[in-house]
Amino acid sequence: MIAVDVATAELPGRRVTTDDEAKRRLAYLLSRSLAEEGISECLIDTLEEAFADRPGCAARSRKLDGLLIRLGLPVRRLRPPRVAPLSEDAVKRITDRFRRATRQLLQVVPHRVTMYPIEELCILLALCDERPDPDEALPYLRRYALAILALLDLMGDDE
Repeated sequence: MIAVDVATAELPGRRVTTDDEAKRRLAYLLSRSLAEEGISECLIDTLEEAFADRPGCAARSRKLDGLLIRLGLPVRRLRPPRVAPLSEDAVKRITDRFRRATRQLLQVVPHRVTMYPIEELCILLALCDERPDPDEALPYLRRYALAILALLDLMGDDE
C-alpha cells in the first residue's frame, strides 16, 4: 500500500501527456517498492518447512546390531531413512507460497543484482510450471526451495 501512495503522490505533481507514460511510471515505482520491501518472513518459514526432517520410520535397533557383532556377523546395511510424506494440503499451501514468491522475485531481482541471473530464473520458472506426482511432491518442493534460495543468495542482504 505504501508503494501506491508513493507512486500516486509523485504523479499528480507532474504533467502527464499520455496514459502510457503514467502507467510506466507507476509500474516502475511499484517494482522499486517491491525491491525495497525485501522478502517476507513467511517465505523464510515456508522454506524451512520444505527442508524440515520428517522421519517416517524408527531408527535402527542398537541391541540387534550389538548381537550381530558379538556373533561375528556383519551389521545390517542401513537403508536410506524414509521421510513421511506431506499432506496434500501442506503441498498445496507450500507450492502456492513458492509460486507467489516466484512472481515477487521476478519483479525484485532486476533491482537487486548487478548481472541478471538468466539461468537461475529459467530454473525457477520451470519449477513454477511443473506439476509433480503426489509421491514426488517433497523432492519437488525441496528443488523449488533450493532454486529460491539460489536467487536470494545472489540478491544478498539488505543490510
